[in-house]
Amino acid sequence: MDMADFSEALNECFPTDVEDIDSGDYDKPQLCAEYAKEIMRFLRAMEEHYSVSPTYMNNQQEVNEKMRAILLDWLVQVHLKFRLLQETLYITMSIIDRFLAVHQVSKRELQLVGVGAMLLASKYEEMFAPEIGDFVYITDHAYTKKQIRQMESLIFRKLDFSLGKPLCLHFLRRNSKAGAVGAEEHTMAKYLMELTLIDYQSIKFLPSEIAAASLSLAMRVMGKGSEWTPTLEHYSGYSEKKLSTCMQRLAQLVLGARDSKQKAVYNKYASSKFMKISTMSCLSTSTITTLAAQDQS
Repeated sequence: MDMADFSEALNECFPTDVEDIDSGDYDKPQLCAEYAKEIMRFLRAMEEHYSVSPTYMNNQQEVNEKMRAILLDWLVQVHLKFRLLQETLYITMSIIDRFLAVHQVSKRELQLVGVGAMLLASKYEEMFAPEIGDFVYITDHAYTKKQIRQMESLIFRKLDFSLGKPLCLHFLRRNSKAGAVGAEEHTMAKYLMELTLIDYQSIKFLPSEIAAASLSLAMRVMGKGSEWTPTLEHYSGYSEKKLSTCMQRLAQLVLGARDSKQKAVYNKYASSKFMKISTMSCLSTSTITTLAAQDQS
């Protein structure tokens, strides 16, 4: 069966109101169009496997939600300074939460956990990872190279040498393709997703749910083709109704971002590199305030 026949066979399985967004990509081997749907189904299954309890912090004796937020806010700044890939930031945050869920950490060690996690994530994702000496410098020599290596090794063992958690970014790219959204909406959705990294309450949401809710809210506030179409629902796996709780939390985070003590994500997306997305007036409209105050009961 050639690619044209393969594409035609797949189209026969689609609902009539859902577009096959891979139909034009079967002649592009690098896009793996014939496997794309199976890959996304696999990622949806794996995100459940890597999820952590949204109440894990209750088991920590010295570390709390506020300390976590301060650490992750600082790591967003470190990530920018080192010019690392977007994936490295998400993997770092995932590693930290998974590690804190299974291991007691003291206040003194929390920053060490952060740099150990980012070093590990960098080795997993980057072509050229920062050196351990860079992390010694960025912590103002609070830890030695030996301590960072030991923490990196401990984290890796506690996570059973498994780092491949599906990320919000993986799902957002697929959803943006399904929605044929522009660069502004895609960047707005990335901003909304990154706000959840610092927010402990957002741990209860799956990466695929955060990605879909972020894109839906981005499309809604920017008013450019704001309908959550059957194609978007099909590929994201979520109806707009199922996303309402997550979207409400996103709206609350948006309203609090400007005046929050943890402003690394807001400041990052206020730069021209990210289209000054976080400063856009559409994030202060009644669409956001109404959604943030919405009664979910």
